[in-house]
Amino acid sequence: MFAKPFRVKSNTVLKGSDRRKLKADLSAAFPSLSADDLSELVPNKEEINVVRIYAHKGEAVTLYVLHKNPIFFELEKRLYPTVYVLWRHPSLLPVFRTWAPVLQKLIGGADLMLPGVVMPSCGLPDVKQGSCCAVLIVNNRAPVAVGKAATSTMEMQSSGMKGRGVCVLHTYMDYLWAFGDKSNLPSLPYEEGEIEDTNGEKSEVSEKEERGDDDDFGTCAEEHQSSSETDTNQTCCGFEELNLTDMEEDKVESSNEKGEENQDELKTPQEEMDALLLQCFLHALKSKVKKSELPLLTSTFLRNHMFTCCPSGKQLDIKKSSYKKLSKFLQVMQQQHNLVQVKELTKGVESIVEVDWKNQRLRSFSVPEEAGVGETTVLSGEGETLYHPPEITTLYSVSARLEPLFLDANKRKGTTMLPAEVRSIITEYVKKNELVDENNKNYVTINPTLCDCLLEKSEYQEVECLKWDDLFSRTLGRMQECYQVVFPGQAATVKKGHIEPIDISVASRGSNKKVTLIKNLEVYGLDPEAVATALQHRVQASAVLQILPGVKDRVLVQIQGNQVHQVGNLLLDHYQIPRKYIQGLDKAPKGGKKK
Repeated sequence: MFAKPFRVKSNTVLKGSDRRKLKADLSAAFPSLSADDLSELVPNKEEINVVRIYAHKGEAVTLYVLHKNPIFFELEKRLYPTVYVLWRHPSLLPVFRTWAPVLQKLIGGADLMLPGVVMPSCGLPDVKQGSCCAVLIVNNRAPVAVGKAATSTMEMQSSGMKGRGVCVLHTYMDYLWAFGDKSNLPSLPYEEGEIEDTNGEKSEVSEKEERGDDDDFGTCAEEHQSSSETDTNQTCCGFEELNLTDMEEDKVESSNEKGEENQDELKTPQEEMDALLLQCFLHALKSKVKKSELPLLTSTFLRNHMFTCCPSGKQLDIKKSSYKKLSKFLQVMQQQHNLVQVKELTKGVESIVEVDWKNQRLRSFSVPEEAGVGETTVLSGEGETLYHPPEITTLYSVSARLEPLFLDANKRKGTTMLPAEVRSIITEYVKKNELVDENNKNYVTINPTLCDCLLEKSEYQEVECLKWDDLFSRTLGRMQECYQVVFPGQAATVKKGHIEPIDISVASRGSNKKVTLIKNLEVYGLDPEAVATALQHRVQASAVLQILPGVKDRVLVQIQGNQVHQVGNLLLDHYQIPRKYIQGLDKAPKGGKKK
């Protein structure tokens, strides 16, 4: 999971109430931890940071960081310890042992296969499928990897120790380890009861390492197909299978498996996004789009159909694919695969007008099992797909003028932060430099850095101190205001300035006839066509869509009469758009009959 760089979304300090909750969650997840252990891992007076990140495949992960080292990470509401914690508590998880040359494969993103597991005399640990477990190297008790058991212990033994053993999530020397202080792997001796299990294997490992383990294990890998059933070569086979663990299919023949898995290892992030884009496209055509919906706006197809078909834990981002634009992707699907026909029915707006339901590629596509979330699409009372409003957050970006003020917090120009994080950094800066006025703690003494960053030239000789509130407001006022928008199932996007509100206005047409105009619906992920249809049903009036001149990919909804009141009810009550993001609600008619 952390074999490739991840993206940090936010970094905040853990609050007191959340600290107590974290302790309770750890106690429930790891009963072997004593009260003293919990106090050591989650101290009351030490600062713990909560870092929210996106892994390279789009998974949302929460890190808990103590003394600049990640100690636990939370994935899908489940806590896992990092190697930094396991080195202090090596008995925290059930462990599987393997050989030293396997470590490089685990670091590269491979899972631990059962043939590569060293069987101790006491037998395998008793685990269930999905149980959190650790991986050790022979002759060292310090764990090198953390993951989930692929199957239960009973299933492992009944399969003859073949197949996947541990689905690895985090390893020593991966990017999560590098997020900390990059401590080297310690050498922890085994406990007395465990020494006997490893003595018999030690000499064999030493001999292999002296001869050059990479060549030896590579030779064993080539001979796997012919010698996998013999006991003498069983260990070598374990290494061969582990070298090929980047693919999920274990049932294919060994020769085919090598070719397929090597191709998967060579896939770039762009190629992975291309494959995900094609999968979502075929899934949407096969299970979402109906013939009665055609012609279908391409933007509606992407938003309401393709995004809902994206597998859980992944995020569809066309800009990260080789196509860069939806129009180019659809053009390839039309010209090379004859799956759809796309036409520009209105100038600048493309629609899917025809789908070849008998296309062999579409008919042979099988819908992924995990796509159940997309299959259970709920319909609202208006007839369109249930809408979830985006999460909008106001952020502030460090400007060039204020950069010296944030250097101690390692925040460079362009770094975005929440207002609370800005206040925390400024407060820490003031306390660190002892700038709180001794006579009145409500004031902060201005030092040269604060003077250059926050004061106007005319104030340089006049202002010697500022109130805390004035200090914070001046800081935020001199930063670049931004906003972050997070749509369900999509990556967060950050843009400068203020988010455009949905604009509702009333205009006159012809002989004093009123029409209501609505624009900027796309900013909030709303489909203008679906909004127009919903309003038609509510007010029984005609509605049309118009292209906004000079604005790319924006459509104006026009409906007869002054319908501001009905539009407001639809946006506020049905779509749950906050009132502060809607402009023009005051233009509703004041009583009387509708015009």
